[in-house]
Amino acid sequence: MENKVSAKAFTMSVLNGTAVGAVVVLIPGALLSELVKALMPFMPFLSTVSQGLSLSNSMMGLVCGTLVGLNFKFNPIQAASLGLATEFASGAIKFKNGVLVLSGTGDIINMMITTSLGAALILFIGNSLKAYSILLIPTILLAFVGYIGVLLLPYVAKITEIIGIGIEHLLNLQPLLMSILLAIIFGILIVSPITTVGIGLAISISGLGSGAANVGICATGFAFAILGWSVNSKGTCLAHFLGSPKISMPLAVKNPKILIPIICSDACSGAVACLFNVQGTPMSAGFGFSGLVGPINNLNLMPGGWNTMNILITTLVYAIAPIIFGFIFKIIFVDKMHLITAEDYRLNI
Repeated sequence: MENKVSAKAFTMSVLNGTAVGAVVVLIPGALLSELVKALMPFMPFLSTVSQGLSLSNSMMGLVCGTLVGLNFKFNPIQAASLGLATEFASGAIKFKNGVLVLSGTGDIINMMITTSLGAALILFIGNSLKAYSILLIPTILLAFVGYIGVLLLPYVAKITEIIGIGIEHLLNLQPLLMSILLAIIFGILIVSPITTVGIGLAISISGLGSGAANVGICATGFAFAILGWSVNSKGTCLAHFLGSPKISMPLAVKNPKILIPIICSDACSGAVACLFNVQGTPMSAGFGFSGLVGPINNLNLMPGGWNTMNILITTLVYAIAPIIFGFIFKIIFVDKMHLITAEDYRLNI
């Protein structure tokens, strides 16, 4: 028995489930990873907590698939089976010398493709399996949908690779222009299905390029929090920069116009990053404010390290400037020009 769902409703269910799932698994690491690393030499038992944080990241496929299932109002067996198939196809699971290894978050684009295929199959089957659902649904989704996702993974991963090659050419531009463009591009990518961490690692972006990319993500997170402050819960707003702005991916896809003040804030923040010669590594480039990975890496790389002046500069670049620009462009585009409204940033979680 086939259940009919409109194309728009189907797309938004996948986008919303994936966006929320991505933030759910990243939040624990964002809040605790750097703190745990700093305290581990004095508190060895925290190594277990660190392992849990890594595990959380690698469970993105499972969580995203399950939440997509809940968005479709699937029953527990269907939602859990969809999560299992998505995790299998995510790319976070690898087999080395016969040993199963969890590594990274996986490819979020492939997760969305797998969840879409699985959700479509579940909708097509409906409740026709009746009492046999618990036997057949998990088996069909893992062995059929999950396997298709695994086959697609190498080809889907090429999308990130191609984007990375394009971004790599920006590193040869004049520093100010490079910083502005990288801040804008990474600021937009963070609210797309593309993984910014994967891009940063793929092109080995470092130095000012990494710093500017990181600051652009910071600006996006703070701007979304500011623009949606009056219509979203405070926890949801904070999650944009403490966790990931990817939580607003469905809004950006549904109404790209809301990115105009975000892009302006990214550009200005990128210029500030260039002015203060902000630094970063390939790993820190795609994190933004999350877990303080960007600010901490900048402090570690700046001449003089963690001195008072460097801490003040880092605070200015990674928090104060993005917040100021967020308010400026909210006033311009929401309060004065009325190009967009606060309602455009409302998240239904």
